[in-house]
Amino acid sequence: MSVSGNWCSVLFFLIFSTPFSCLVDAQSFDYPTANLSTSWTNGPSASHSVAFTDGSKVRAILLRGTFGPRYACGFFCNGTCDSYLFAVFIVQTNSVSNIVSPAFGFPHVVWSANRNNPVRINATLELTSDGNLVLQDADGAIAWSTNTSGKSVVGLNLTDMGNLVLFDKNKAAVWQSFDHPTDSLVPGQKLLEGKKLTASVSTTNWTDGGLLSLSVTNEGLFAFIESNNTSVPYYKLLRASKTSKEPSHARYLNRSLALFINTSEPREPDGEVSLHPALLFPGQYMRLWPDGHLRVYEWQQYDGWTVVGDLLTGIFGECGYPLVCGKYSICSRGQCSCPATYFKPLNERQLALGCSQITPLSCEASQDHSFVELNDVTYFAFSSFSSDLTNTDPETCKQACLNNCSCKAALFQRGLNSSAGDCYLPSEIFSMMNNEKERTHYNSTAYIKVQNLPVPGASPEGKETSHRKRIMGFILGSFFGLLVLIGILIFFFRKKKGADEIEEDCLDQVPGLPKRFSFEELKVMTDNFRKILGKGGFGSVFEGTQTDGTKVAVKRLEGIGEINKSFLAEVKTIGSIHHLNLLRLIGFCTEKSHNLLVYEYMPNGSLDRWLFQRSDEFMLDWQQRKKIILDIAKGLTYLHEDCRQKILHLDIKPQNILLDDNFNAKVADFGLSKLIDRDQSQVVTTMRGTPGYLAPEWLSSVITEKVDIYSFGVVMLEILCGRKVFDRSQPEEEDMYLLSIFNKKAEEDKLSDLVDKHSNDMQSNEEEVVNMMKVSAWCLESDFVKRPSMSMVVKVLEDVTEFGHNLHYNLVHLPTTAALTNVDRREENDKPITQLLPSVLSGPR
Repeated sequence: MSVSGNWCSVLFFLIFSTPFSCLVDAQSFDYPTANLSTSWTNGPSASHSVAFTDGSKVRAILLRGTFGPRYACGFFCNGTCDSYLFAVFIVQTNSVSNIVSPAFGFPHVVWSANRNNPVRINATLELTSDGNLVLQDADGAIAWSTNTSGKSVVGLNLTDMGNLVLFDKNKAAVWQSFDHPTDSLVPGQKLLEGKKLTASVSTTNWTDGGLLSLSVTNEGLFAFIESNNTSVPYYKLLRASKTSKEPSHARYLNRSLALFINTSEPREPDGEVSLHPALLFPGQYMRLWPDGHLRVYEWQQYDGWTVVGDLLTGIFGECGYPLVCGKYSICSRGQCSCPATYFKPLNERQLALGCSQITPLSCEASQDHSFVELNDVTYFAFSSFSSDLTNTDPETCKQACLNNCSCKAALFQRGLNSSAGDCYLPSEIFSMMNNEKERTHYNSTAYIKVQNLPVPGASPEGKETSHRKRIMGFILGSFFGLLVLIGILIFFFRKKKGADEIEEDCLDQVPGLPKRFSFEELKVMTDNFRKILGKGGFGSVFEGTQTDGTKVAVKRLEGIGEINKSFLAEVKTIGSIHHLNLLRLIGFCTEKSHNLLVYEYMPNGSLDRWLFQRSDEFMLDWQQRKKIILDIAKGLTYLHEDCRQKILHLDIKPQNILLDDNFNAKVADFGLSKLIDRDQSQVVTTMRGTPGYLAPEWLSSVITEKVDIYSFGVVMLEILCGRKVFDRSQPEEEDMYLLSIFNKKAEEDKLSDLVDKHSNDMQSNEEEVVNMMKVSAWCLESDFVKRPSMSMVVKVLEDVTEFGHNLHYNLVHLPTTAALTNVDRREENDKPITQLLPSVLSGPR
């Protein structure tokens, strides 16, 4: 029995050990060193070439250690692999030192030699006979070199800590990669004074042309941004004042990042930041990213590389990084926006890229410089040690900026109970942020320097004549003006004194007003209201141009009655909110009988003409329609959930959805809007809005934000079906109302019949369109409690979450047949039920 057992053991060993022996002999790879006169080629036939599922590829030259995360060096590429780095990276290896490609264990580069000069296929790396390590591109051009010829180098070694070392016969380092850091540190590595980590330009651009860096100074370990050849600190990670003459450094230890300014190891550091202790070695590293974060990564067995620390995080959160929103942009709760005037986004779809001045600053026209005042806006670099002026006032700060052409802004900061403060005059403006006083405990105002367009004046030769004319004009004008003034006073006192007092009182009660224009300014801006963009029930919209060259849409309200109430409602509501998908109110004018609103210009006009005008010129494809629906949902989410008070729009319809030149949708026309405190679940109000878009609960006059969601559901259907909610052109009366047809087709399981038949693209995406119709049905639930919130709709549209398909299509809708007849009679002007809405206009604005 024992003999049989022994033979079984032997047989078992032979069966299972033989293939593994072959594997070790054929593929084992643990070469941490190389001798002189050795070269490697970056070619498809290179040994130890491994491709990963994330698109990256490594061709390893040296590898240190077995089983688990290990350091290797060699050629690395990512994506299309048109260019390669010679780099040190961390890879996963098995028990025989083979590099493996697990589902989540992609290689992570921790050092690279040629990040500014990547090479191509067939590039070579050579350790020459005289001790120089040289990287040559495929055409023979030298991409990088250690410049160590004749320095007694005898070999190349990749150490256990990931340090690539050229050493001499005494094993002393002649050159080492740790002395030339790129954007990363590994445990055990020092960051010496005079050296720095430099972030790459972007996550896809490896070059070190990025503006951000981390370095040790005499005052500590700071993160910097380069601004006009000057390093400006944006984060003080560790502070200490240097008193010794010993070289300073920071070291990445197992449990901390330690700073040695006045002390040297192994003594206690001058300061340190605690870190998550590494469970494996090498299983951790930190990298300075292009967004300004210094993130610590750790290898975890079941999750792969995981962020376990973010060392540059301050009181401002995501907004505290100088490039988070790009130049001249303002960050608020992670959202980016440009100042209201004089600036425009570099890319409407990617607001984080920053803003540009519509009219660039010119030192040759400094007499036309002025400031855009941004209250409660602060700056990442605004701290006392960098102030240009101290114990000063805002006017002195602004004048100092005007006197210095290189100054781009006057940034003023003062204590909450102080009148004097500090002034900072930067020559370059990166991301700004909203100042949260309860966190910062100071007041802050940014005055951004802008260029006004000069108004053409009289020629020098005509100055004297013009002066005489002005005097004569002043005398005559004063005389006739006096007569006019007397007439106006009589008119006011007899006819409109009471009404005017009420109007001015109402205006004074509106908080947070945007810029107020004079009527004369708007006449000049619109060339005396020459170019009309559209007409509505309460007035017209005209194209205008501001002094900085920005196009605007000027809405001129006409008529008496409830205009003032609607006008003030719109100014109050939209003037206090800012969102990419809400139409921005730039300013307003109210002078006696003149009530005007100045909006950003929307070149593609309102959504209705793109849906209901049957022509190839105005045909939206499926992707555009999806994007528009999502944009509307995001705008309403902001109104319902992200403002201090809930804002109910109450008149969502295609005419009130405007499109910019990139077909970004923006919700417009807030004349009917209603504000609800956050502790209120509902509000009682009179019926308002437009027939066809009204939720059933309007009959009770008790409403919630869900009435907007119902209207949104109707608009969704109009977008998907390409027809109006009420269409009298239909031959059968029962087919005139879209929701009735929707009920019928849903019961017959024929929703595909409703997909816009005028668009081949919509027809080819029929399945997706029908699925989105079901989302609209969810929004149209007759019981408002069953309707989703707008934030839930956004998540569904973005495929973040799913929604239940147990829907009921017995939709109850307003208006009645009589109301529909009224819709037909007023279809051209498209007035709402109430007389509160200033105007509803199509066409560009």
